[in-house]
Order: sequence, then structure tokens, then C-alpha cells
Amino acid sequence: MTSRKAGGGLRTAIDSHPRKTLRTPISRKFGPAISKVKCVNLALQGGSAHGAFTWGVLDRLLEEPRIEVEGISATSDGAMNAAVMAHGLTVGGRMGAREALEEFWDGVARATAPLGALQLFEIVSRFLSPYELNPFNYNPLRELIQFIDFERLRQGSAIKLFVSATNVCTGKIKVFTDKDISADCVLASACLPFLYQAVEIDGEHYWDGGYMGNPALFPLIYSCQSRDILIVHVNPLERPDKPTSASEIMNRVNEISFNSSLMREMRAVAFVTKLIDDGKLRRENAKRVLIHSVCADEVMRGLGASTKLNADRGFLQRLRSLGWERTQEWIDCHFDDLGSRSTIDIQAVYL
Repeated sequence: MTSRKAGGGLRTAIDSHPRKTLRTPISRKFGPAISKVKCVNLALQGGSAHGAFTWGVLDRLLEEPRIEVEGISATSDGAMNAAVMAHGLTVGGRMGAREALEEFWDGVARATAPLGALQLFEIVSRFLSPYELNPFNYNPLRELIQFIDFERLRQGSAIKLFVSATNVCTGKIKVFTDKDISADCVLASACLPFLYQAVEIDGEHYWDGGYMGNPALFPLIYSCQSRDILIVHVNPLERPDKPTSASEIMNRVNEISFNSSLMREMRAVAFVTKLIDDGKLRRENAKRVLIHSVCADEVMRGLGASTKLNADRGFLQRLRSLGWERTQEWIDCHFDDLGSRSTIDIQAVYL
């Protein structure tokens, strides 16, 4: 079956990489004396089913008592992860957030149509619009987030929430905050224009936020106190080989398009950082942002584009375990760097 092949592809990609193999996530226990708690902001990319990797990242962070999340900026399935996490934290603390994320992804595995049907629908959507294919505007994603108490989030979310969507008519980014968040806002952020009808909010129509902010960093810079931003990468920035098949070319075009806004923002961050470091801009007049990253590009590059539609439970769990493991590695290596320095070379990675 196709889903088994996709899942096997994930195992093959990991097994062929000499650094790590997957292990079952294990909760770490800390002694009574916990070091100073550090606060970070999260920037979550979108990548459809590959967002299960982000689930693993969030799950590990929620287990970590030394790290608190101040704000999350997210797009597409990253926005769904963010809204689910915000809901869980608000109504049930860290454990509530972990349980809410598990409930959401369990729903993805149960509710999503078979991979073959989704692939067929994607092919047909290249010739017929969602207004022709789905005139009644049914969106299965709505059912997956119906347990989120958006009214509670609007009244007082446990974390600052920023969800990006693209205005269809103006082409501008729209950032919805926890103060005005709704199911429609999250669905707008995840609205792929070839699969779903544009989502209307207050008379404006929106598509997937990945076109203009995947994810947007500026809300975290301007609206949060913490200087640390942890970017969770789902879309590979680079590929060593030239794509030649139609599906490979389309996949790479989407990766480049959905990474472009982040690349632009990182250039601005690097520019401001250099001005501060060179003494040309006073620190009290600008925030020196510290950038961190959790990713598994060498694994994601080995997954075909079709696996973004693969909701096989085993596949999602393996991605979740991969995200958990990579976050554990990041904590082990870089916890002490939080608040003091960036842990990725912005110039080398983004410029």
C-alpha cells in the first residue's frame, strides 16, 4: 500500500543517516532544583502531514520544565498545531496541551481520506477549481479543530498566538492574534487554493498563509518580550539534486515559494543584528533577536511530495518521534545558549 511505502521511506531516510535512529520518547525527570526557567517564542512552518514532526517538537518542549513559551507564530498545519497547543495550555496546562495535540493528530489519522483518494483529488484539482469540485464548500479540517474553545482563547489565552493567512485580493499578509482567533482564522491559514475555497472573514477572502509568511517572525519580534525565536522547519531549505520529474519540480517550487517569506525576514534580522553589533544602532532602539532552529532536513528531503498527504497513523507517529528526538538534541546542546546567543549561523543558512 502507498501509506506503507511512505512510512517505509521515512524509516529508510533515517536509517541511512549515520547520526541517529528513532527511539521512543521518554519523559526526563529533573531533581528538585530546576535551573532558571527560560522563555522562548516559536515559529512553526506548515507542511500538511509533515506537521506531525512539529507535534513531536511541541510535545518535548511541553515536557521541559526549564522552558516556557511566550508566543507562537504559525502557518497552515503549523497554525493548527499552535491553536491546539494554546487551547490545551489554557484549559489544562502543559499536560492538557500534550493531550490536546495527541487528540488532534489522532483525529487526523482517523478522519483523513485514504492517501490514494487524496492524490487523485489533488490531480483533478489541477483542472477543476474547488468551487467546481466542492460546491458545498465542505472542509474536513473544520471537524478536526472543533474541540478547540476559541471563545476561551479570545478571553485570555495562556500564550500569545499569531496565525498568518494571505489576503486573496490584496496579496498582503493578515496576522490573526489570540484576541480575534476563530476556527475560520485557522482554516484560512491552512487554505490551499487548489483544494479549498477561500475562507471569508469579515468580508475578506483568505488563502494559505504560507505564501506571505511561513511563518511570520515580525509578530514575535514586536509583540513578545523574549528575544529567542525557535523556528521549527518542515520544508527543506536546500536540496542537493536538481528535480526532474513533474512531481519533484512541483514539490520544489512549493518549497521555494513557502520558504521565500522566511528568507526575506531573516535577511532583515541579519541586517539589524549587524547594525547593533557594529555599534551603528543602539540596543535600546532595536531588539537583538536570537535565532534557533529544530529541523530534520536530511530526512524530509528523502520523503516524496505525496507523503504530505499521508495520514497513516504509523507514519505520523514516526514523524512525531523524529521531532521529539531532534528537540531533545537541541535542548541538550543549546539550552545554556538561550538568552545569550543565536545557535544557527543566519548568514550561512538563510543568506
